[in-house]
Amino acid sequence: MQFEPYPFEKLTTLLADITPDSSYEPLTLTIGEPQFETPDFIQEALKKSSGLLKKYPKTAGEAYLRDAMRNFMARRFDIELSNAQLVPSFGTREVLFNFPQFLLFDKENPSMAFTNPFYQIYEGAAIASRAKMHFLNLTAENGYKPEIDEAVLAECDLVILNFPNNPTASCLSLKELGEWVTLALKHDFVLLNDECYSEIYTDQPVPSLLEAAKAVGNDDFKNMLVINSISKRSSAPGLRSGFIAGDEKILSAYLQYRTYVGAASPLPLQVAAAAAWDDEEHVAASRVIYRRNFEIAREILVTEIPEATFYIWLNVADALDFTKKLYREYNVKVLPGEFLGRSDEKGENPGKDYVRIALVENEERTREALTRIKEALNQWKS
Repeated sequence: MQFEPYPFEKLTTLLADITPDSSYEPLTLTIGEPQFETPDFIQEALKKSSGLLKKYPKTAGEAYLRDAMRNFMARRFDIELSNAQLVPSFGTREVLFNFPQFLLFDKENPSMAFTNPFYQIYEGAAIASRAKMHFLNLTAENGYKPEIDEAVLAECDLVILNFPNNPTASCLSLKELGEWVTLALKHDFVLLNDECYSEIYTDQPVPSLLEAAKAVGNDDFKNMLVINSISKRSSAPGLRSGFIAGDEKILSAYLQYRTYVGAASPLPLQVAAAAAWDDEEHVAASRVIYRRNFEIAREILVTEIPEATFYIWLNVADALDFTKKLYREYNVKVLPGEFLGRSDEKGENPGKDYVRIALVENEERTREALTRIKEALNQWKS
């Protein structure tokens, strides 16, 4: 297997020979990692349960964790899941990598489609599964929403959507998600929506694919799966707590497969994660911070406030050179969009000429970083 270097490795290589202006404090807006303390009540739950380290965790997860996750889905999306319709995971990255391998193992000529640009683990899973890849390009012309080509979808075994989207910050409405549900049933492919940014919305709550499935009458979620995580929601990426939920038939077989994967979450982490999944107050507080950061971006960069996520997908000519200039002259790191995308059969990479800016810092540092970016842009355009 041959995998592409991760975007952050490519960035390190791009900037390797550059010495940044040390008169500026370094500011990094590349990674989608909240730069805030994990809430105290989550940390306390972890500390108080450290004695559970003496016990092996179950692959299926403890009942209290599964209940907390199912309660979250009921509270947030009005989706009542049975115990068999949800499987806890060690974060969502491992699911996104190993689930396609599980699903596609018996397919003679497996085929996957996913949004482009993308979270690189989608591509890694396709490579590991020996799957043919189809790119669903997200461009300004299509409003950063995947265009539907039924000839391509008819060939697919698995389609991965990611809405709210990383990196473009676009969202799909309940109706638009419902159209994808209908297509999945029509062409009999498994549809998975990566919903890890569903709780970082700026105004109105964004929908889940499982809500859309119910809305079009797919009440048992046939061929439907969603994943979610507390990494962004609770500023707790180190807890590695996520889940995959939906089609019971698929998940029952996948749970058996997972007993061989060895990705069970340690019990103290499960206790802390359950506390996080059960609480909404700390999430609401985080949303206030992220919205304020977008307001600062609107003020400084004249960008629109998206429906969700904490990303700005900024169009700049010659993004690689701009990224180097920004680092060299202003000591700010951003991520070139082409590192997050791939060229399609026409040779077009939808990430080209964009940079992704992660607004994961506090208000003061965000304002400082965006002010420097604005100065660099002014020089870049002049």
